[in-house]
Amino acid sequence: MQPTAFIVFYSAVSPCIEPASLRQTLAAAGHEVLSEQEFAGPGRSGSRWEVTGSVRQLRALVNPLDAIYARSEDPVLRGTSLTVVPAELVRAKKMLLVMDVDSTLIKQEVIELLAAHAGREAEVAAVTESAMRGELDFAASLHARVATLAGLDAHVIDAVRARLELSDGAADLVKSFKEAGHHVAVVSGGFAQILDPLAADLGLDRARANDLVILDGQLTGKVNGEVVDRACKEVMLRTWARELGVEMEHTIAAGDGANDLDMVGAAGLGVAFNAKPLLRDAADARIDLPRLDIIANLVGLL
Repeated sequence: MQPTAFIVFYSAVSPCIEPASLRQTLAAAGHEVLSEQEFAGPGRSGSRWEVTGSVRQLRALVNPLDAIYARSEDPVLRGTSLTVVPAELVRAKKMLLVMDVDSTLIKQEVIELLAAHAGREAEVAAVTESAMRGELDFAASLHARVATLAGLDAHVIDAVRARLELSDGAADLVKSFKEAGHHVAVVSGGFAQILDPLAADLGLDRARANDLVILDGQLTGKVNGEVVDRACKEVMLRTWARELGVEMEHTIAAGDGANDLDMVGAAGLGVAFNAKPLLRDAADARIDLPRLDIIANLVGLL
């Protein structure tokens, strides 16, 4: 039986315009389009094609065209994306989606919201940006940023939690996975005191983040134990897949920065969500639109 994969393309334009020369390129290389399924949602529309050929073969054809869109100065073209998704992932009875939190599941960076209470937001934001570009060691940068929080009243955690905004489509994404019998988890270089209540509210299966040290009702400027860095994120992806009985080929990892590189690279499908160039260039799929539920479109759940 000939192998197949899914080519998914979408655009912020509605209806989605079929990428130029895609059909001819596939035919010239001997690939057949077996089926086409259109989809639409807030801010995008697109199509999933099941195509004969291996993932490797199809990515060799599709990725150069997607790179042209990614580099385009035209906002319409830049909002167009092509992704090759393994057929075995789309058809998996049980998938595991693991997401980063700051600037992925939520719109903000929690460390910056906390630092604002100490009058250090701009300073911390600059360090965060550099770390997410991969210019700084994440663990060292985290310790330096958390140190700016020393002396803050622990009640600022509640104030920050109240300000959190889920990324557009995040709740629908989680709902689509859970209702289909799949698993959703989050792993964050942020803080458990913020993440754990959010994960509980969303009904997530697993959550892991750093633990802020609080003493006598104040933040000490330190974290307990191992820092959740890029290596730790990959370990959690693999650990949770094993615990939940999910094959690694049936996992999806999504994030936005260098701290997500290892888990995005290890997953069956790695997704760069409005990401820094280092991660976007390494991922299997890129989402440059502000809708997290596009991940569900990639695997046929929406």
